[in-house]
Amino acid sequence: MTDLKHTPLHPQHRAANARMVDFGGWDMPVNYGSQIDEHRAVRTDAGMFDVSHMCVVDLTGPTGSDAVRRFLHKAVANNVDKLTTPGKALYSCMLNPQGGVIDDLIIYFFRDDFFRLAVNAATADKDIAWLEGLNADGGFGLTLTPRRDFALIAVQGPNARAKVWEALPSVRAVTENLKPFNAAVIADTPFGETMVARTGYTGEDGFEIALPVDHAAALWQALEAVGVRPAGLGARDTLRLEAGMNLYGQDMDDTVSPLDAGLAWTVELASERDFVGKAALRPDATQSFVGLILREAGGVLRAHQKVITAHGDGEITSGTFSPSLQQSIAFARVPAGVVAGDVVKVQIRDKALSASVVKLPFVRNGKALVS
Repeated sequence: MTDLKHTPLHPQHRAANARMVDFGGWDMPVNYGSQIDEHRAVRTDAGMFDVSHMCVVDLTGPTGSDAVRRFLHKAVANNVDKLTTPGKALYSCMLNPQGGVIDDLIIYFFRDDFFRLAVNAATADKDIAWLEGLNADGGFGLTLTPRRDFALIAVQGPNARAKVWEALPSVRAVTENLKPFNAAVIADTPFGETMVARTGYTGEDGFEIALPVDHAAALWQALEAVGVRPAGLGARDTLRLEAGMNLYGQDMDDTVSPLDAGLAWTVELASERDFVGKAALRPDATQSFVGLILREAGGVLRAHQKVITAHGDGEITSGTFSPSLQQSIAFARVPAGVVAGDVVKVQIRDKALSASVVKLPFVRNGKALVS
């Protein structure tokens, strides 16, 4: 049996008696007691997640050159020419030649010769190898640096930013006017060089903070001292599902087109850029990615359940019981003719139960967007 990897905050999770699981080869907390309470803390106040299993990768090119930008023109499906202001972030996918999703990631722009990526934990080694190959094949001359010297803490919720400033006052001046999907690198914090990004995976406001691993425990404890509640993977999953956010390996993977995973908005086809996988993308999608709400008692929506529609069968990719809505919800990949407002059937064990098709997301900024 392979030993599980540990984040720099692993001792804090163990000391808090968190329930731990194998998550993509990492020993990670599912919850610290009540998953429902952790979920509600993020929706109503502030919660924090150890996301240090994810990997930050710095891309640097020759000083003053645009080599990194040209490389990303090829490597990702979204267009990094949208990034002109230092600190601005962009969500995108990397595709294989068949148009399947190698990974979804966030790209941060700081200079034309310096971009930063945040990639998923389970795919990090694969992603880096693929990027290195593309760099070598294209002769871009970039340096790729995985930043395993960084820990990552996501602080999310309506009071998250205020509590970060309380715990770490030195970042307030730089981050108070930071717009959503922007980041700032602050050199002179008590914890060393720190990147604070106004991004997240919960549908709430907040910050994702990258800082040197040696200081992660101190920041975690400082946040806890001002009332930020530790939250585990369980709450992270229900929050992201309510917020309509995909999970790699579940809602899409390297066999699924982003156009079939509700990610068409992350694919820019208008320019003449020839990114990897572009030629394989079908302009006329045959599938839709929708939300479902279970309308009959007798089960909970879960991944891989069959969805029966008037246009053919589909499948649930992610499902859960929503603490915010007090209803069972899911994402499903269904035939393209299925639209919001339709009623479909979901096969749950030996029953076919009715579910409503809704437009995603279900919840944002603490408010239900569906009923």
